[in-house]
Amino acid sequence: MKQRIITAVVAAAIFLPIIIFGETPFIILMYLIASISLYEALKMRGRWIFSIPGLLSLALLWVFLIPTETIGIITDFGYSKIELAFLAVLLFLTYTVATKNRFNFDDVAFSLLSVLYVGIGFYYFMEIRLEGVQFVFYALFIIWATDSGAYFIGRAMGKKKLWPEISPNKTVEGFVGGIICAVIVGVIMTFFTDLEMSIPKLVIVTAILSIFGQVGDLVESALKRHYKVKDSGHLLPGHGGMLDRFDSLLFVLPLLHFLL
Repeated sequence: MKQRIITAVVAAAIFLPIIIFGETPFIILMYLIASISLYEALKMRGRWIFSIPGLLSLALLWVFLIPTETIGIITDFGYSKIELAFLAVLLFLTYTVATKNRFNFDDVAFSLLSVLYVGIGFYYFMEIRLEGVQFVFYALFIIWATDSGAYFIGRAMGKKKLWPEISPNKTVEGFVGGIICAVIVGVIMTFFTDLEMSIPKLVIVTAILSIFGQVGDLVESALKRHYKVKDSGHLLPGHGGMLDRFDSLLFVLPLLHFLL
């Protein structure tokens, strides 16, 4: 627990000032974390990122992450992100032939879905930051409140298992408790920052984000269980990998963008 707290404090000291400052340092941080997350996802399947398909996945991720405000980097050449993604698919499929199916259709599908899984979340992290830093902190506080509420209420009152085949320690009581804590924190935040939402809308939006934040956590748990790994990585002592820390945000941030 001590190591976990130390890691969290150090990470927050680095991460939060960059979020507040925004601009280029924030974009660089998003690219770095997303790249590490993709590396962890591919590694779970036994694929090395410094390989032809790994580097192609990384290149596609970097294109996918280009923020709206700088999209001219590729559109000035007459191409869209979708067109470049189609090109990447063709290159992936060509590689299956070149390797005589050592890299097969399933690997192509996993690589592309990994890029989308990681890329969508971090792309909308940058888009939400453009909407205002208060929305980023709203998402972070909602996730922290959900995690803490689910943990403590689950330990105190939890009896009915939520999804034991995926995450044996999670309970229905903890799931509901996490939502309640998130809503309380969301309402409290309205007294300190302008979230541009009425209280009824805030309660609904917060409840939805809390639910899908927990779903995001379960999705990553299912992925790790399928590939028989305990953590997605070991970069963050006491926490695991980047995917372990950002699994909820990968679901919450796109949804927050749509709901706003």
